Amino acid sequence: MKFSLGKYAFPLYAILAFIYLLIPIGYTFVFSFNDSLKTNLIWRGFTFDKWTNVCDREGVCEAFGNSVLIGVISTIAATALGTMIAIALVRYRFKFRRSTNLLLFLPMATPEVVLGAGLASQFFSLGVEKGIGTIILGHIVFCLSFVVVTVKARVSSLDPVLEEAGKDLYANPRQVFWKITFPLLLPGIAAAALLSFALSFDDFIITNFNAGADMTFPRYVFTAAARGVPAEANVIGSAVFIAAILLVLVTQINGERKRRLLLKKH
Repeated sequence: MKFSLGKYAFPLYAILAFIYLLIPIGYTFVFSFNDSLKTNLIWRGFTFDKWTNVCDREGVCEAFGNSVLIGVISTIAATALGTMIAIALVRYRFKFRRSTNLLLFLPMATPEVVLGAGLASQFFSLGVEKGIGTIILGHIVFCLSFVVVTVKARVSSLDPVLEEAGKDLYANPRQVFWKITFPLLLPGIAAAALLSFALSFDDFIITNFNAGADMTFPRYVFTAAARGVPAEANVIGSAVFIAAILLVLVTQINGERKRRLLLKKH
C-alpha cells in the first residue's frame, strides 16, 4: 500500500488553515461569556449577563446602530448606482467607456489609507463637517467598484435571446427589464449588496479618517482594544457572525431545495 503525500497533506493543511482562521472567532465567542469588569483580558468566570444586558456598556449599542445605519444606506446607494453602471458598461457603447471601466477599478486597487486620507482632505477643502454623512459618502465610493464588478459579471452571462423573446411577445422595454432582465440579475445584485454591506460594516480606515466625533462599531472596538475588547462588543460580534452563518445556511438549503424540485420536474 503506497503512501500518498497529496492524499493526506493537503486535507491536513486545509484543516489546519481552517482552525487557524477560526481561532480569533472562537476567542471572541468564548470571551463574550466572560464575567468581566473593567477589562476583558483575563477569564473571570462564565455568565450570560453580557448577552442579556448587552446595551449596559455605554456606547456599544449606539456604535453598532451607527454601523448598521451607515451600512444599509451605503449598500442601497452603491448597489443601485453600481447596477446601472454595470448594465451601461456591458450593454452600451459610449465615449470614454474604456476609461470609465478602468477608473472604476481604482478604488479597489487604491490602499484604503490613501482613499480615506484623500476623501478627508476633500471634505476639509469643501468645508464639509465630518460625521455620518461623510462616512456614508466614503463608503459608497469604496463599495461602488465591488458592486460594479460583481453585477457586471452577471450581466455579461445573460443570454440576449431571453430578452429578444420578450420583445417578440410585444413587451415594451420597461416590461422586458422588470419581467426578464431584473429577475435574472437579482442573484448577482443580491451578492453585490451583501458584499457591499459587509465591507461597509467592517470598515475602519476610511471611517476613521472621515467620522469626526461619530462612533461606529469598528472604531469602538479599536478604541476599547487597549483594555481588552469589552464582552458586550464580543457579544455583538458573535451575534453578527452567527447571523451571517445562518443566512448562508438558509440560502444554501433553499438553493438545494429548488434544485431538487427542478430535477423532479425533469
